[in-house]
Amino acid sequence: MIKSKEFKTALKVSIPVMMGYCVLGFAFGLLITSLDYPWYFALLMSVFIYAGALQFLAIGFFSSKLGLLDIFITSIFVNIRQSFYGLSMLKKFKKSGKLKPYLIFGLTDETYALLTSIKDDEQLKKKYYYLYLCGLNQFYWVIGTLLGAVFGTNISFDTKGLDFSLTALFVILAIEQYKTNRNITPFVIGAVTSILAIILVPINNMLIFAIVCSLLGMFILRKRLNNDS
Repeated sequence: MIKSKEFKTALKVSIPVMMGYCVLGFAFGLLITSLDYPWYFALLMSVFIYAGALQFLAIGFFSSKLGLLDIFITSIFVNIRQSFYGLSMLKKFKKSGKLKPYLIFGLTDETYALLTSIKDDEQLKKKYYYLYLCGLNQFYWVIGTLLGAVFGTNISFDTKGLDFSLTALFVILAIEQYKTNRNITPFVIGAVTSILAIILVPINNMLIFAIVCSLLGMFILRKRLNNDS
């Protein structure tokens, strides 16, 4: 049974994500079909994996024939941030009941950004609002992916540069997070560890190195992060 007010509010709030996800999903569908994978492969990934950054990285894994162990380790480190998202959402999702597993599954970077930067309306039934917000965001991603995959299967298209689209969205979200929290420390940690990764390690291991160092940096400076937030 659709809760009209909760659905309408979630729809309104999720419009910026819709504009990004439809485009990014379209880009993902184009990229994966450009490697001669069937269109439904992209669709299944968006339905059951639903991890934008990891899905784009998976394209690189496939094209470079990366080993299963390397894929496994990289996937864990790329998505380990979701653990921290989940911990910070325990209170919000506490009364979600049977809806909680999907809310956990649907907690992407963009959904988390919306849930933490937009003040809740006390008149809304929260668990349904959260459900619609997560569901709508995944729907946008799946639709974008499907359209891109079908388009890429039937029409030749130059996909050069499309893989940067997700990076662009992350930059925008980072800016919005800073505007909300006004805490520069996590950005400094990320910038420093990224520079160190470029200088010190081979390109294949840069991402893992940067993520591990960023986590260590935030752990060491956790008191300052808590005081500044």
